[in-house]
Amino acid sequence: VQLFALNGDLPKLRARAEELGMFLEVMVPLPKDSPQDLLAFEKILQDAKAVGATCVRAASLPTRRYETFATFSEYSEWVKRSDRALDAAVPLLEKYKIRLGLENHKDRTVDELVAVLKRYSSPYLGSCLDFGNNIALLDDPMDVVQKLAPYVVTTHMKDVGVEPYSDGCLLSELPLGEGFLDLSSIVSLIRTASPNAHLMLEMITRDPLKVPCLTDKYWAAFPERNGLYLARTLKLVAEKTDRLKPLPRISQLSKEKQVRMEQDNVKACMAYAKKLNWA
Repeated sequence: VQLFALNGDLPKLRARAEELGMFLEVMVPLPKDSPQDLLAFEKILQDAKAVGATCVRAASLPTRRYETFATFSEYSEWVKRSDRALDAAVPLLEKYKIRLGLENHKDRTVDELVAVLKRYSSPYLGSCLDFGNNIALLDDPMDVVQKLAPYVVTTHMKDVGVEPYSDGCLLSELPLGEGFLDLSSIVSLIRTASPNAHLMLEMITRDPLKVPCLTDKYWAAFPERNGLYLARTLKLVAEKTDRLKPLPRISQLSKEKQVRMEQDNVKACMAYAKKLNWA
């Protein structure tokens, strides 16, 4: 739920959520360098508290590292900006006692993100754990879960499929149970390490995402990665590609059919989660 335009409706929204037995999470933009932006961030935290949000969540980078940065120096400058944003955000999170889940949004490798969380070592800064995103950064998905599980505030729960293509691999969100992720083990790890974290579904129905890990541009922002990460990921892709069922492509469908497919996928995810007592 985004609170930017709700204004005086916050008490009404809180009452309705409580009536339905629902909880709310709030998406927030991290503050930039201006005083006005910091005040806006603080106002969102105040609104989140007023509406009874269980947490807020954010992504440091709304785009993808390998598409956004042409050089490692560009990425390094972004890291400095991101650190300044977190430096400003964490004291306010602690002031209002509301937890922020920072998503692994195809920006930092899992080890880089864990280092950030350890550096602040704040109970109010944790992870919004996306189950599949870091495959695009050549991280092993179970390694990501194991390392981030103690920090999980909330999740982007999903299943994924992969295929090879000429410049690397393709990555798609799939309905729960239709991909290759070991969802039962992932849920068990999260519930053991972070029992209060919510399992929040993210089901994006779209054409497969291209991960061009065999191109020079991809590697420009990853000088610390090496061939071992690439080899492991390409081996994973080779093992997990379903030769009999290609990843779905929807861009050629009508808008109405795309919407219907998205709705069907979400319903399938909810049914799967309910069957396993995750919902």
